[in-house]
Amino acid sequence: MSETEQPPTYALCDFVARLDFADVPPRVIEFAKGLMIDWLGSALAGKGSRQVEILEAFERSMGPETGPSVIIPSRRRTSPYFAAMINAAASHVVEQDDVHNGSVFHPAAVIFPAVFAAAEAEKRTGKEILVACIAGYEVGIRVGEFLGRSHYEIFHTTGTAGTVAAAAAVGKLLGLDAAGLNHALGSAGTQAAGLWEFLRDAADSKQLHTAKAAADGLMAAHLARDGFKGASRILEGRQGMAAGMSSDADPTRLTDGLGSRWATEETSFKWHASCRHTHPAADALQVLMAREKLNAADVAEVVAHVHQGAIDVLGAVDEPRTVHQAKFSMGTVLGLIAVHGRADLDAFERHALSDERIAHFRSKVVMERDEEVDALYPRRWVGKLSVRTADGRSFAARVDEPKGDPGNTLTKEELEAKAIRLAEFRNGATAEEMRNLIARVWKLDAVDGYADILPR
Repeated sequence: MSETEQPPTYALCDFVARLDFADVPPRVIEFAKGLMIDWLGSALAGKGSRQVEILEAFERSMGPETGPSVIIPSRRRTSPYFAAMINAAASHVVEQDDVHNGSVFHPAAVIFPAVFAAAEAEKRTGKEILVACIAGYEVGIRVGEFLGRSHYEIFHTTGTAGTVAAAAAVGKLLGLDAAGLNHALGSAGTQAAGLWEFLRDAADSKQLHTAKAAADGLMAAHLARDGFKGASRILEGRQGMAAGMSSDADPTRLTDGLGSRWATEETSFKWHASCRHTHPAADALQVLMAREKLNAADVAEVVAHVHQGAIDVLGAVDEPRTVHQAKFSMGTVLGLIAVHGRADLDAFERHALSDERIAHFRSKVVMERDEEVDALYPRRWVGKLSVRTADGRSFAARVDEPKGDPGNTLTKEELEAKAIRLAEFRNGATAEEMRNLIARVWKLDAVDGYADILPR
């Protein structure tokens, strides 16, 4: 690195500090609004979840009796820190929040809760909120890509890169300069955590990962505003995140196309209510069964040809014991597709654990690492499937872009309908309330004063 070249961490901070609403292409602004609508649906769908209620009980015992920021599922008010924490957990619990393929990172669940919690306290405008959220996406995605595949084998990137993303987003909202953002990222990175071990025994850690990432990122930004110093090279430094969490980190990914490549619009919407690693195979099975006119009883064996990341994550779940764990079971997801034709929230709640046909189908499913699929991952998530029928026939199907990916994204109508379904799932909001929220989001950049859009 030359004497004039900025360290990668600082270059990210400089980009965020300089970013203005006018710098962002209109198409990216509109896409970000869609991501926001999708997130609101997921946060409302978290209402009543055991994990969310436990965290809110913790907030009631440890937090203030009231505050400027709303807890979306319950409509109570608290401090920005606790609102970010609870809303982030709620956003991630039903597995319908967005994902960026290349970084294997769920941005919405950590960025929007932190930004909106802070924005309510700071009374920010719609444009300020949008720019802050986009800054968080641009930073978090690049940090996830930088940390690489080896990181994801052990660490849940949404908990690690997500903490840094939330700090960048809130730091932008607070108006920190590059040096202040650098301190914020330093404090965020030293707190970043999240391990996959929870999958093996149906622990609740996944929601804790998003809760802490959003809250700790918000805290890091506020501390930086008050002069608290963080490590300047927390990402690439000799004892930084990559040194402790990765064996294949690539610092060039941190600054890849800053200002020209808008990673925000590369983000995928999740169609099925399950771990994203199941989606390519689920789409391929839907295609195959419709094309060959098969039903579940016709199928004797299914081989899902997958990337290694899918085996690392989904292979930890043999026989799911909870609905959430079932969302990380390839056999369960494919069983719901085969038996009920869908793997949405209702199908998981009603059938994933109680329908004996699902358990029977699950026993027919195996995953095998596929060289081509693994070579394309994580840039592309290809679905390849082989099926042998009870009468000895063999079929195969392939899906190059699962539904919801940028090249196969949701229409505006599908996006809005999904958000309304999510809001109604546990009575988080009525369809009319959600339509009003959606309308306010689409017009968010036209709000010159304080943008008060969250449900009350």
